[in-house]
Amino acid sequence: MKYVYECNLMKKRDIEKMLETDPYAENSFSRIGYKTKEGAIIEEDKSKFYVYISSDETFMKKTEEKLKGLAERTKPDIEKRIISLIEKEEESAVSGFGNIFG
Repeated sequence: MKYVYECNLMKKRDIEKMLETDPYAENSFSRIGYKTKEGAIIEEDKSKFYVYISSDETFMKKTEEKLKGLAERTKPDIEKRIISLIEKEEESAVSGFGNIFG
């Protein structure tokens, strides 16, 4: 499952603090992996901060609970664009490593 959540850019520090809490726990965001993007950088709403998370259904339910009051799931069309952007970035990174290691 791949989801994108959004919040007001002013809540960025609160979100980052929550994402970085207890990084070595079994079900931490650090272990599952996430990506963050500011709206202005990805040509979306400049006042928004976006969080991309890819995980199983169980973790996503916990994510919804932890983000309650901080962020909400973004609209489907924006979510698709951000997921696509992140997947392209990941493909480029993998391709770049391939070129380095031949």
